[in-house]
Amino acid sequence: MTAQDAVVERNRGSAASRRRALGLALVVAVLALAVDQGSKVLAVAQLTSVGRIPLIGDLFGLSLVYNPGAAFSLGSGAAWIFTVVGILAAGTVVVFAVRLRGARWGIALGLVLGGALGNLVDRLLNPPSFGQGDVTDFLAYGNLFVGNIADVFVVIGVGVVCLNLLTPTRVGGARAEGIS
Repeated sequence: MTAQDAVVERNRGSAASRRRALGLALVVAVLALAVDQGSKVLAVAQLTSVGRIPLIGDLFGLSLVYNPGAAFSLGSGAAWIFTVVGILAAGTVVVFAVRLRGARWGIALGLVLGGALGNLVDRLLNPPSFGQGDVTDFLAYGNLFVGNIADVFVVIGVGVVCLNLLTPTRVGGARAEGIS
């Protein structure tokens, strides 16, 4: 095999690896979005806005709230800004997902994308108006804040991204997966 044949073979394997990683990212994102939106439908159907259901004492419980702002209800009067930021974030993740290689990156970016889309769907479709909707939150973390499954997926996805950056897989001394 000539050096040129080796390069062609490596590029062919790299393209297949990218297609698999992108496919995995999209599957994970769709599943995360479905789980998030399904959990919100359940929360709205089963919880009331009046009380809190403790699951682990005062540390963790269920409490239905509608969040017009970002984390910790910051920026409540500027929901449209969070819609724009959500669209830009989802687009950025897709751009990275197209360039990624490896299952670990597919899972990480799929979780981030699915979580971002979960909250973006709320912003687009929930009252009070299109693009300025409140995010449905129901996971109460003590008296600190109330979040949702989309938030959990984003945090886990970012954590996996950090792990991927800190522990790249190496094969034969060369980096085997990552973003190129």
